[in-house]
Amino acid sequence: MAGLMLQGTGSDVGKSVLVAGLCRAAANRGLRVLPFKPQNMSNNAAVTPEGGEIGRAQALQALAARVPLQVDMNPVLLKPQADRTSQLIVHGKVRGTIGAANFREARRPLLPEVLESYRRLEARCDLVLVEGAGSPAEINLREGDIANMGFARAAGVPVVLAGDIDRGGVIAAIVGTRAVIAAEDAAMIHGFLINKFRGDPALFADGYGAIERMSGWRGYGVLPWVAEVSQLPSEDAVILERGLRGREGKVLVACPILPRIANFDDLDPLRQEPGVELAMIPPGTPIPAEADLVVLPGSKATIADLAFLRAQGWDIDVLAHRRRGRAVLGICGGYQMLGRSIADPLGIEGPAGEVPGLGLLDVATVLGDRKALRQVEGTAWGADFTGYEMHMGVTQGADAQRPFARLADAPTADARPANTRPTDTQPDGATSRDGLVTGTYCHGLLARPGLRARLLERIGTASDGADHDARVDAALDALAAAMERHLDIDGLLALAGTGAHG
Repeated sequence: MAGLMLQGTGSDVGKSVLVAGLCRAAANRGLRVLPFKPQNMSNNAAVTPEGGEIGRAQALQALAARVPLQVDMNPVLLKPQADRTSQLIVHGKVRGTIGAANFREARRPLLPEVLESYRRLEARCDLVLVEGAGSPAEINLREGDIANMGFARAAGVPVVLAGDIDRGGVIAAIVGTRAVIAAEDAAMIHGFLINKFRGDPALFADGYGAIERMSGWRGYGVLPWVAEVSQLPSEDAVILERGLRGREGKVLVACPILPRIANFDDLDPLRQEPGVELAMIPPGTPIPAEADLVVLPGSKATIADLAFLRAQGWDIDVLAHRRRGRAVLGICGGYQMLGRSIADPLGIEGPAGEVPGLGLLDVATVLGDRKALRQVEGTAWGADFTGYEMHMGVTQGADAQRPFARLADAPTADARPANTRPTDTQPDGATSRDGLVTGTYCHGLLARPGLRARLLERIGTASDGADHDARVDAALDALAAAMERHLDIDGLLALAGTGAHG
């Protein structure tokens, strides 16, 4: 079996997207390919068919590889919480918490389980494409590492280093990585590639040669800026740091950026709508009074993020928005915030206690130690949708008697006859008496064009009718085609041990 690991010179250099593109390119060549990330740290997660959690980047990569999600694709997932701790997910299930002080000690024993997952994937495919985390140049984190060189050396997987030229300093970033890492780690790196190049590649020829000469590693190509990548979901919240642009007659959807915002790719389908201006509101900025819809997003630490929302004065903005007769949508943690109260009797998110919510929905939430994890499908506002639940807590009250949706468990392939609809089995969410405020526990519900069109109709615009999932799939094809044109895919496959396929 064959494997190749892509590490980066830093965070957000494009590792997740590059692995996704390589997955699609390899799949297009007829290879059975599976993605893998030993350890991920993200509050953006996906639910596998068996009800486990993995990072959403691995979900995108699985889509690129045209394979179902599996918990082995991301055996260790850390979800940062409010008190310098992270929820620890191992093989898809919550195992406890890790604090900043004991992070190194706690992760070391996880390496055998990481390797078990990798070997299981390796046995089921022609090629495993592995994504690193952060950078191997973070030598202060090297001891006990299971995400980069610690894994690569234990598994014997060759490494290619990716650098982002768009941020500048790519020569120093790659050569500097070679300079600071241990010789044994450097021996695992067999080459580099350059990502996000704008302009004429000939202008970088001298720099490319300098990297090869000073690092001793061979280059596998320079990938230009691929416009379609903007249509792919991102796992890194750094992309949210963008404020209000020109509206040009569009409806305005505003979403505050909470410190522990989770699964923010729920809003990607709105970002792609030509009639919508999606404004992610950073701290220190009021929610615009002219917003047509305010979305309160998912959160990994609902009570702490609700306190932050109040400290920013966003609660005043949301209440004023509602008094102006404008719509509010809460998703998962945002749904919990809209209610009368949130109780945490077991101290799941911190000290046990209860806090008042925004009071826009007549419901109350009690957090518990059972985590709801499942893929779902259902109907809302007369339209079908699919999505997933990922939350801790039960929400009940008078407005829940006006549910947002009716849900059935998403069936397995043989659980229901083809071309038949699911039978409604249970309600989800709540709606205010006047219909302006809605909450739901369902993530991913706006990917289907029908429900998204219903939402946009309510705020005064029309949808383009595009299927968001189909748009993402087309973007993956465009990315893979660009990588085939500009990177040495044959060389990368040969390094992985597969040989060239085409």
